[in-house]
Amino acid sequence: MVKKEEIKTEKVEEKTEEVKTETTEKKKVEKKKKEIEAVVNIYTSFNNTIVHVTDMSGKTISKVTGGMVTKHNRLKANPTIAMFIAKRIAEQIKDLGIKSLYFRIRAKTGNPAPGPGANTIIKSLSREGFRVSNILDTTRSPRGGPKKKGGRRGRRP
Repeated sequence: MVKKEEIKTEKVEEKTEEVKTETTEKKKVEKKKKEIEAVVNIYTSFNNTIVHVTDMSGKTISKVTGGMVTKHNRLKANPTIAMFIAKRIAEQIKDLGIKSLYFRIRAKTGNPAPGPGANTIIKSLSREGFRVSNILDTTRSPRGGPKKKGGRRGRRP
């Protein structure tokens, strides 16, 4: 009779050990959840701000422009409106579980600097809790190109 009890207790101990190892393995898998990344394409001119969020393969997640936030044409490129754009995008992205962002800033071709909303968007999204992985300036630069307007002697006052 003693032998049967010993065998039963050994089997119970083995089962509890198996359950413990299974639960610890599940916890490890949950902790190793991969950080989802996205690319935030920001186009800022002095007339408008367009923010287009894609996944790493280029599939559109969300797109918000200055005209979607305000009805005043003169305010579309304003840094304050850029903050509202960033809030809207943050709401849409958080639902998908995206944590890390790559930023690609683009200004109008030939402009030396992007418009007023670009820095505000990056700052607002970083304050929302997203990790900024990279900031890249993708502004196109003219290489000769077509003749500029103004005639042979240039623009005169």
